[in-house]
Amino acid sequence: MIKLEKIDQSNWEACIRLKPRKEQEQYIASNLYSIAEVQFLHGFEVKAIYLENDMIGFAMYGIDQDDGNYWIYRFMIDAQFQGRGYGYLAMLQIIDEISKRADRSSVLRLGYNPNNEQAKKMYAKLGFQEEGIAPWGEMLASYQWD
Repeated sequence: MIKLEKIDQSNWEACIRLKPRKEQEQYIASNLYSIAEVQFLHGFEVKAIYLENDMIGFAMYGIDQDDGNYWIYRFMIDAQFQGRGYGYLAMLQIIDEISKRADRSSVLRLGYNPNNEQAKKMYAKLGFQEEGIAPWGEMLASYQWD
């Protein structure tokens, strides 16, 4: 039902039309910005999140050169598809995909705005443990593989 697909010339325009809820815009960079940014981040990739044949979200992740760990830099589900559990299922797909990589680190990390209660609840449900506030103001959380 939920699958991850590479963003390429056939689907990038659909991806940049995806938007979070208005009140969530302050928490995440636009998909257009992220697609541009990934061009300069060695080891990172962007993926479209599909519900069957409909693109419903976006993710950007890879190995951070500063600490050698996989990081999820961006994650969003389009406003019209939120509240149905798709974000949770998509994150399970991302975690599973990274867990199978030969270059996987022992920790998967991410950061989110500490005021984003929806993200906090979902990441906790997935098994991410909060580590504290980063110097840039985000709540850091990590996931440990068994």
